[in-house]
Amino acid sequence: MKTAIKGLALASMVLMSSGSAFAGVTVSYSQPEKYSDLPFASWERKDVLDALTKHFQKLAETLPPGVDMNVEVLDIDLAGRLHHRRANEIRVMRNNGADWPVIHLRYTLVQNGAVIASGEERLRDMMYLDNLRNRYSSGDPLRYEKRMIDEWFNKKIAPKRVG
Repeated sequence: MKTAIKGLALASMVLMSSGSAFAGVTVSYSQPEKYSDLPFASWERKDVLDALTKHFQKLAETLPPGVDMNVEVLDIDLAGRLHHRRANEIRVMRNNGADWPVIHLRYTLVQNGAVIASGEERLRDMMYLDNLRNRYSSGDPLRYEKRMIDEWFNKKIAPKRVG
């Protein structure tokens, strides 16, 4: 019995220490009530922001120990346009006009307390419906935004991971 308890205690300590060794991410949203395009209902807005936060967190898991990423989202314009039909909102995707996804953000990469990269970016994907390279399912309402964030991360952040 004592051996089992010691084993569990040791396993718990290993898990806790390994969790702190992974890179972290802080995502903040600057005045989301003024964003260009988010759903009207507060619970839907919260769902969108929570999903984007989780996506940034997932990407940050690939950062090496000691590297943290801070992201401040300044504006969001989701893919498509909202159309109101009776009491429902419907997001319509077309490839004829300025309905592509845009996310304006600031980022900072910090390694062991020192800033190793920072910048302000306006991510956009004007060909979002024509791009066949989307690994996110058609049922994911943020599949275009996630792909756009992935491309930015792989281009701007991933090369700076080794340091």
